[in-house]
Amino acid sequence: MMRDTGDITQSRGDHHSAPTESFGILDAARGSPMPLTPHSDLLGLSMPRTPSLLLLFALLMLAGLSGAARSQDVDITADVVYGHKDGLAMTFDVFTPREGANGAAVLFIVSGAWYSQWSPPEQMKPFTAPLTTRGFTVFTVRHGSRPKYSLPEAVADVRRSVRYIRANADRFKIDANRLGVYGVSAGGHLSLMLGTTADEGKSDDKDLVLRTSDRVQAVVAFVAPTDLTVMVKESPNRLPAYDRLPSLNLEMAEAQAISPLLHVSPDDAPTLLLAGAKDDLVPIEQNRSLQKAFDEQNVANKFVEYPDAGHGFGPKDLELAVGEMVGWFEQHLAKPQ
Repeated sequence: MMRDTGDITQSRGDHHSAPTESFGILDAARGSPMPLTPHSDLLGLSMPRTPSLLLLFALLMLAGLSGAARSQDVDITADVVYGHKDGLAMTFDVFTPREGANGAAVLFIVSGAWYSQWSPPEQMKPFTAPLTTRGFTVFTVRHGSRPKYSLPEAVADVRRSVRYIRANADRFKIDANRLGVYGVSAGGHLSLMLGTTADEGKSDDKDLVLRTSDRVQAVVAFVAPTDLTVMVKESPNRLPAYDRLPSLNLEMAEAQAISPLLHVSPDDAPTLLLAGAKDDLVPIEQNRSLQKAFDEQNVANKFVEYPDAGHGFGPKDLELAVGEMVGWFEQHLAKPQ
């Protein structure tokens, strides 16, 4: 999400308006948007064009949090600018535990159908509390979205966010070598791109941020597309549902460049895949194929398949999946290597 703001602001009220139709990867593709009312904006995720899959995950995660987790004290630094495009600011929010911080950090990629929506940071706690209660500092990262910015540009945005966070690790009181990332659906895809296509930066670039590595040390992807070549119009096996996702208006070469499955290599980050066997929008084979590729390249990975889940998880499956996520980050990030 692009915001016209200063370096750090505390703005809560003004944000960019957007078309009113919903483009959540779950509801838009099926052509049956989740009804939204003025009273459904509990988490700031039901604003116009807000992905309802993220809303569903947020509601279920909120329901699963203990009272202590819901009221946990965190310091929130809102609207930190990690870059600019076309005179607009690219921003994230920072959630820092007031007690028990372990020095590790996790980025949550705010994206559904590759559309990134701004919400008041206090209303993002369902996505951050499972990790901040265990000592992780969490960054909720927004990227540029259609119609102005393309999916490849969204990939570039989240890559820059990692570089910026690492370059400013001291400022955020985190260990630059213990960064993780997670996302749901499109956010999961962008997380996987960080895990499979990272580099060390350009040593001769004038921009300090671009001279910095965008490598992460752990990835968690919920119901994530892994092979976009089967989702673009050139694909003979393309699902009709993808016609309603404008971000997939890509040439085949573009899809290949941003398909995590096609970029697996031995130096990829340890990755946890969480997917539903009954997913009719991102068929389970996408995640099975990625796990196979990871195994072939000896990349540390784990794939948890939920037999009764689709593109969204029920309360019990989500509780288990969130537990897997927290465990994965604790295994790979919580202690200095």
